Amino acid sequence: MKIWQKNIDVNKFVETFTVGKDRELDLQMAKFDVLGSLAHTQMLESINLLTAEELKTVQQELKNIYAEIEAGNFTIEDTVEDVHSQVEWLLTQRIGEAGKKIHSGRSRNDQVLVDLKLFFRACIEDMVNQTSTLFNLLIELSNTHKDKLMPGYTHLQIAMPSSFGLWFGAYAESLADDMELMLAAWKITNKNPLGSAAGYGSSFPLNRTLTTNLLGFESLNYNVVYAQMGRGKTERILAQAMSAVAATLAKMAMDVCLFINQNFSFISFPPELTTGSSIMPHKKNPDVFELIRSRCNKIQALPNEIAMMITNLPSGYHRDLQLLKENLFPAITSLNECLEIATFMFQNITIKADILKDKKYDYLFSVEVVNDLALQGVPFREAYKIVGEQIENGTFAPSSQINHTHEGSIGNLCNEQISASMQAVLSQFGFDKVNKAIQDLVK
Repeated sequence: MKIWQKNIDVNKFVETFTVGKDRELDLQMAKFDVLGSLAHTQMLESINLLTAEELKTVQQELKNIYAEIEAGNFTIEDTVEDVHSQVEWLLTQRIGEAGKKIHSGRSRNDQVLVDLKLFFRACIEDMVNQTSTLFNLLIELSNTHKDKLMPGYTHLQIAMPSSFGLWFGAYAESLADDMELMLAAWKITNKNPLGSAAGYGSSFPLNRTLTTNLLGFESLNYNVVYAQMGRGKTERILAQAMSAVAATLAKMAMDVCLFINQNFSFISFPPELTTGSSIMPHKKNPDVFELIRSRCNKIQALPNEIAMMITNLPSGYHRDLQLLKENLFPAITSLNECLEIATFMFQNITIKADILKDKKYDYLFSVEVVNDLALQGVPFREAYKIVGEQIENGTFAPSSQINHTHEGSIGNLCNEQISASMQAVLSQFGFDKVNKAIQDLVK
C-alpha cells in the first residue's frame, strides 16, 4: 500500500506510468532521505511530537538503514512507490508505531525537496573537486610548457604566435570562471526547504531553523510557497553551472581533436589511449575527446530541457517535476566522468617542440614586425601598410623574436593570479561545514 493510499487500488497501468523511473533514480537519493529524517525527527522530539525514548529508537534504526545504504544493501521493492516510502516502511516494520510518527509535519513534497538539495550538494562537491583537479593539472602544464610556441588562429587562419602556456592556462582560467557559476548554484542549493510540507506550511509548531542547522544548510527557503517553487528552479540553475563547465570541456576537446590531426601534429598521446580503424592500420583516433565533446554538448542542452519542462507551471507542486531527475541525474554522472577522463588524458599528453620553425607559419610574425617598426617611430598605420606590401610582393622577412610582457601574454602568463582567483572561489563553498553536520547526524 502507498503511504498516501486510502481504500482504492490504483490501476496498475496508471501506477506503472506514474512511477516511471523513480525507483531506479531514487536509489541515488536514499542516504539523503535518511539524513532528512534524522534531522526531522530530532525536530519533532523538540516540539513534543516524539518522546525522547521514541526518538532514540527511531534515530538508531535510521542510522542502521543509512549504514545499509552505504554498504550497498538497500533496495526499493517493486511494491513500494519511492525511496521515501521504502525508508518509512522499513522503519515501521522494524520498530513499530514510532515509525509511523516520522511523517508528522512534512509532505512527500518537502521530503523530496530536501533529499534533492542534499543530493545536489554532494554532487556539486564532487564536480568542484574534479574541476579543481583538472584546473591544477592545466596550470601545471601551462607552466611546464610556457616556452613552447604554437600558432594562434582567428577564423581558423594562422594569426599570431601563441604558446602552450597560454593554451593550457586559458582553459584553466575558464574553469575558474565556471566555478563562479557553480558557486551560485551551491548557494541556491544550500537553503533548507524542509518544513514547507505540501507547499503551505503546517499547523504543527515546526522549528525549521533547527533542521537547517542539523543538516548544515546555510539558511532557509523561508516562504513555504517559494520553497516548493524552488523545485525545477534549483535544477535549472545547477544545469546552467554544469553547462558552463561542459562548454569549457567541449571547446578544449575540439582543440585537441584539431591539434592531434596530422595536418597540425602539435600534440600526441600514447597509442593505448587512442583507437584504431577496422581497415586503416595507421589510424590513432582521439575517440575520448570526441566523446567528451559530444557528451558535453548534450549537457549544454540541459538547461533548456529543464526550462521547457517547467515553463508555465503555476505555483505549487506538479507531477511534471518528477521527470527532472531523468534528465539531470545522468548528466551529473556524465560530467564527472568527462572531467575525470580529461584529467587522465592530459596527464599523458606530449607536446611537440619547435612548431613555428615551419616556414608556413612565417606570417604569424607579421604583427611583431609591424610593432617593431612602430617602436622605431613609424606610425602604426604606415608600418601596417609597409609590412602588407612586403607580404604581397614576397619580400617579407619574419622576426621570430617574441617579447610579450604585459599581463596574461606569452611572457607573463599570470598563472599565480589565476590560481589565486580559483582558490578564492573554492574557499566559499563551505564543504567542511556541511560534511561536519552530516557526520554529526549519523554518528
